[in-house]
Amino acid sequence: MDDALRAMSDAVLAIAAERAVDPVLQRLVDSARELAGARYAAIGVPDGEGGFTKFVTSGMTDAQYEAIGPLPRTHGLLGAMLGSPRPYRVPNIQADPRFEGWPSAHPSMRSFLGVPILSRGEIVGAFYLTDKQGPKGAVFSDEDEELIGMLATHAALALENAELHERSRELSTIEERKRLARELHDSVTQTLFSIGLTAEAASALVESKPERARAELETLQELTRTALEEMRSLIFELRPAELETDGLAAALRKHVDVLRRLHPQEIELSVAGERRLPAAVEKGLLRIAQEALGNALRHSGAERVELALDVRDSHAQLRVADDGAGFEVETARPRHLGLTSMRERAEALGGRLEIDSVAGRGTTVSVEV
Repeated sequence: MDDALRAMSDAVLAIAAERAVDPVLQRLVDSARELAGARYAAIGVPDGEGGFTKFVTSGMTDAQYEAIGPLPRTHGLLGAMLGSPRPYRVPNIQADPRFEGWPSAHPSMRSFLGVPILSRGEIVGAFYLTDKQGPKGAVFSDEDEELIGMLATHAALALENAELHERSRELSTIEERKRLARELHDSVTQTLFSIGLTAEAASALVESKPERARAELETLQELTRTALEEMRSLIFELRPAELETDGLAAALRKHVDVLRRLHPQEIELSVAGERRLPAAVEKGLLRIAQEALGNALRHSGAERVELALDVRDSHAQLRVADDGAGFEVETARPRHLGLTSMRERAEALGGRLEIDSVAGRGTTVSVEV
């Protein structure tokens, strides 16, 4: 039993390292098959309508799984395990009165162990293990049932954490879309509106006052160039290629170059340390920098903005400072300025975001990871 508990501990640690639902399910079912010594294992997640929203197997080849075809999600012991909170064992699944047969490509199975996964009293999944390996006629034991029951307890927590993580990522994506929508409204949309007005003015003046019409057309050309640069900036934010290939420092340099063409303010960038950081850290810091720079350039009235990245030892620090109007941090609208999303990004990286601002004396946003 000591060896089994050590194997259980190793399995739980491995599962805890996963963050998405599908990898968690695969880890769980592989661990269950190994712990119980089963030839085949599966894990199902119910869809609330008597079937499964996900069904993951272990011990079966892809070719076997494809040959079986669609599984009968609601009959036999598959469905039975979603209706009872108690484990179930049988020496020969084919002798169970609820057995309804298999497709011809389905491997033959005998011994069976089913263990539901419970969370807050509700069945959120089930383990299915078949064909205990060992001497001919081997069946699943009390110890096997106890081990899989312990794994089921951890499985409930792992699935809940993975679902929360995926939901958090979805919310982060929504928040990012909202930020880009604000930027579209604040920059490109207003520029396009100006283009429309200028084009109308040029059209009205082209015969009566051709010189003024020519001036309006020159303005129209400049507005069009500005709109194009703004769109390039937003496209860069959607696909920061340099971040993946060259790292955070290169991505920040490219972003600052784009902003310098779009805004009249002086933008200074300093980088100390070019060491690559984990991908999640680089992405998070880039997004924080984009949000803070956008606030400084659009809302602060600043003439000068400074961006500094310092990477050394086990710390990375990012700082965005401006000499603008500043604001009272305690009374600011956090969603409007993106303060909440910046804090959440910093915390997700295990870091800390600080905002130092006083009305009339500029703002400094810094994050350390």
